[in-house]
Amino acid sequence: MALVSKLSTLYYQLLNGLKYADGLPALAFRLYLAPIFIATGWHKLHNIEDIASWFGNPDWGLGLPAPELLAYLAAYTELLGGLALVLGLATRLVSIPLMITMVVAAVTAHWDNGWFAIASSNPDTSIAKILEVIGFPGAKESLENSLEVATRLGAAKEILQENGNYSWLTGRGSIVVLNNGIEFATTYFIMCLSLLFTGGGRFVSVDYYLSRLFPNTAAQ
Repeated sequence: MALVSKLSTLYYQLLNGLKYADGLPALAFRLYLAPIFIATGWHKLHNIEDIASWFGNPDWGLGLPAPELLAYLAAYTELLGGLALVLGLATRLVSIPLMITMVVAAVTAHWDNGWFAIASSNPDTSIAKILEVIGFPGAKESLENSLEVATRLGAAKEILQENGNYSWLTGRGSIVVLNNGIEFATTYFIMCLSLLFTGGGRFVSVDYYLSRLFPNTAAQ
């Protein structure tokens, strides 16, 4: 029992020491998300007419109402939200519109393509193989799609190897099939959701120092 007590004490001392670095996960999330949102927002603003056309066109676009307004809202939400994440300023507040943007993107632009951002070409390493065992809806179809992707990807590689400089074409990465599913949008949503609850992080955000200057007396 004495050994268990000592180990327990050591464990809680370790946890107590870790609390001084508990802002690092929030910082990591912020610095991961910020350049993604800044880049996409900047791209939208510099191509706002094309983005608005894509938002509004029902034939080859998303068919959304008020496309120009939505294009500007999406662009500024991503750009300004990304800049705020860099600083850790109003982190909880900016997480909300960023989450909404990710939900809209997932539902309107990616939902019909399923989960994967990059189409899986190997059924044996696909998460759908595990989901099929438990009867998860769509898992069998996803595995069948993986086989089809593998066939087409193999054909594309053969054509490129026979008719192109394949080593140059693949010099910056492997040839893949873009599936454009909801995977990335969902991941970014979850990260923003975490920031909504944790804030920008202790010691590593503007929010933390503002809270020290202007403490929440209502919570005391």
